[in-house]
Amino acid sequence: MTTDVQQWQIGDVRVTKVVETVVAWRFSILLPDCTPELVDSVPWMRPHFVDDDGKMLLSIHTLVVESQGRRILVDTCIGNDKARPSRSFNMLQTDFLTRLGAAGFPPETIDVVTCTHLHVDHVGWNTRLDDGVWVPTFPNARHLFNRAEYEYWHANPDEEMNGTVIADSVEPVVDAGLVDLVDEDHRITDEVWLEPTPGHTPGHVCVRISSAGQDAIITGDMIHSPIQVRYNLSCGVDTDRDLGDRTRAAFVERYGDSGTLVIGTHFATPTAGHIVRDGANWKFEV
Repeated sequence: MTTDVQQWQIGDVRVTKVVETVVAWRFSILLPDCTPELVDSVPWMRPHFVDDDGKMLLSIHTLVVESQGRRILVDTCIGNDKARPSRSFNMLQTDFLTRLGAAGFPPETIDVVTCTHLHVDHVGWNTRLDDGVWVPTFPNARHLFNRAEYEYWHANPDEEMNGTVIADSVEPVVDAGLVDLVDEDHRITDEVWLEPTPGHTPGHVCVRISSAGQDAIITGDMIHSPIQVRYNLSCGVDTDRDLGDRTRAAFVERYGDSGTLVIGTHFATPTAGHIVRDGANWKFEV
């Protein structure tokens, strides 16, 4: 099990990454149009984002954003004890909470939990199993869900096998009175706010950071792998692939050559970098 912890300073804001697990999947599992030949055509994908077998290195991690005295936890990974269709995610037993505490963030010290969207690997540690009952892991945190996102899954509980995920990782924190349904551009602090990036899910958001003249953005699943900076490849589980493609293209144009630090929610170490021109194309430079 990886113990990977990284930190970045963006002006007065500090971001800390704590990894739950890293998996190696065929690119086509998430990006159906991504062939081995396509991966081989992008030399800067190696060695960080492709393993020796040509598989995508997919990091499942949380990011703790410290801003103006608040501890904001972005995405809560997969979680322990949860029955999931994917073997990579099913009934995990990790020491994630111990490592989160060792990084300086015991669960009771988190002020805000915000989920870029409500998929299985972004909401799992919202809850933990306590004597057979799912209880909030972060009891003192307000949990911010985009209203459109929550309402979509509430109306479509069985879509993409997400019904179980909502039942064990979302509704218990709603029932505990810890959830605020917010707009897609909700501002958490003066330095941290949500940015709408729909397509992967209807209410998907990125998390934007700007402080003391420095800028960063946390991608969520608007983009899964840096290869999507070079090729605008759709994700097979996008609820609206055309919208996802348009959102991703606009994102690359907006943040390319802008100096904004792009922190990938699923990018393996080194995880963060910049989108820069590479001839007529774009590349992800770490």
